[in-house]
Amino acid sequence: MKTALIAGIGNVLLGVDGIGPYVVHLLESQYEFGERVEIADLGTPALDLTHRIVGLHTLILVDSVASDGPPGTILLYCKDDITRAAPAQRLDPHSPAVSECLMAADMLGAGPQNVLLVGIVGECYEPGSQITAAVRPSVPQAMDAVLSELARQGFDFAKKPSPGQPAIWWSEGHHLSVPA
Repeated sequence: MKTALIAGIGNVLLGVDGIGPYVVHLLESQYEFGERVEIADLGTPALDLTHRIVGLHTLILVDSVASDGPPGTILLYCKDDITRAAPAQRLDPHSPAVSECLMAADMLGAGPQNVLLVGIVGECYEPGSQITAAVRPSVPQAMDAVLSELARQGFDFAKKPSPGQPAIWWSEGHHLSVPA
């Protein structure tokens, strides 16, 4: 049976680094997903991410990314894009180990068949900072990218008739419009 994980990655206390959890909490508050779809705020995973992704059909990650593009730009990465380069040296214990975990799951013969990283070009990663005005407008686009991939992979979801309040305690102004 096909299963999917939609996961937000990032430290919510470091401004735009928390954009992944921000997006998945909004998705969870606005949409109902079939029982084969799990939504999770993974924070800043290390190699323990491997056990979460082994055996999945589809893995959709949302995270802040470093790029020369303007803040808020949405960049989409497939599994090959993520694993193409050798894993970089980990500079701290909180750096996401996505490429390493994908490769480990593949070596076990149980890596996700479909992987999409919805990357949002970041801007400010200072402790206690908020998601910036330049990045905030990209949130609905990131949500749309996640939902489009779910639909492409054949997973069910529907907009909630009465959206809930997102569990976003760390950011001001989290009431955003959601793509139709």
